[in-house]
Amino acid sequence: MQTGQNKDIDSFHLSIEMKEKIRCGWVKLNNQVYVRYHDEEWGKPIFDDQRHFEYLMLETFQAGLSWETVLNKRAAYQQAMWQFNPIKISRAQHRQIEKWMGNPVLIRHRGKFIAAIENAKIFLSIQKEFHTFHQFLLQYFPNGKVINHPTSLRELKSESIESIEISKALKKRGMKFVGPKIIYAHLQAIGLIDDHLENCFCKTKS
Repeated sequence: MQTGQNKDIDSFHLSIEMKEKIRCGWVKLNNQVYVRYHDEEWGKPIFDDQRHFEYLMLETFQAGLSWETVLNKRAAYQQAMWQFNPIKISRAQHRQIEKWMGNPVLIRHRGKFIAAIENAKIFLSIQKEFHTFHQFLLQYFPNGKVINHPTSLRELKSESIESIEISKALKKRGMKFVGPKIIYAHLQAIGLIDDHLENCFCKTKS
């Protein structure tokens, strides 16, 4: 069994390790949830469609807010929305929307909850057509992942040809809150676009 003292020591060593690594300048080092997201998830290849849907929905809920706010509420969303299972969300009815709206831990935006349900239905239709949502995205990356080489935050893009085309395709199918910037952020998160800064320890070695 790990004692409280040992836990404090482990936490101390983790804190030191976090500070020693060079990361992208947007990472909030005082928020371990934020640091872990950058170190362990952001930009790592994602092939599981439920994870795809989770990331897409988190980007949707983030629209107009800070990413840190959404990350801090991520566990609450996972619990309230069946771990972002698109099948279950697609079946949600008015009563479930009211339940979400009454949850003080969530970002209570009725339009986004309604969009989540409709987007889940469209997500499932894309799965049926392309076998996986990931496969749907890959058609826009015939040469594989895009590796950009920003050296500062000023050089980071907010959209790309791929995100614009994917956004158009999803909007045409009826998805909401999927503008080019939101889709670009999604592509960064799932590793199809590597936008880690050049000196970041997570940068893809090419």
